Amino acid sequence: MEKNLYEKDYYLWLEKTISLLENHQFSDLDLENLIEEIKSMSISQQKALKSNLTVILWHLLKYLQEPEKQTRSWALTLFEHRERIEEDLENSPSLKIFLTEENLKKCYNKARKKAAIETGINLEKFPNYCPFTLAEALDFEFIPNQKI
Repeated sequence: MEKNLYEKDYYLWLEKTISLLENHQFSDLDLENLIEEIKSMSISQQKALKSNLTVILWHLLKYLQEPEKQTRSWALTLFEHRERIEEDLENSPSLKIFLTEENLKKCYNKARKKAAIETGINLEKFPNYCPFTLAEALDFEFIPNQKI
């Protein structure tokens, strides 16, 4: 395969790589870029999981701080991002290793800042620690101060 095809035409590089793999022409593969792509896919899966968890925590914080302002849109956002995590874990059960207390803390810190910006509530008004367990965050039925 042409060495700089990856930089010139990514889609064509993908198509040629697939063809080479299907035809067992392994010696013609651009292994350096193929390895980087696979690594990138792995990182992308981790980031998606953490991003979805951050959005869930962000919306749970809004429920906690402004229960009078809750909307069906918030409930839908919670459902959608919980569903994304559920589907990701069904498709790749090994991703569960990234649902740790450490990542919960990291995601919570991001969610806390986003909630403060969106609501206009001072950051210090939000708990320094995550007030939700991982199980609560992922539970489709859990909504603090449920009004809807």
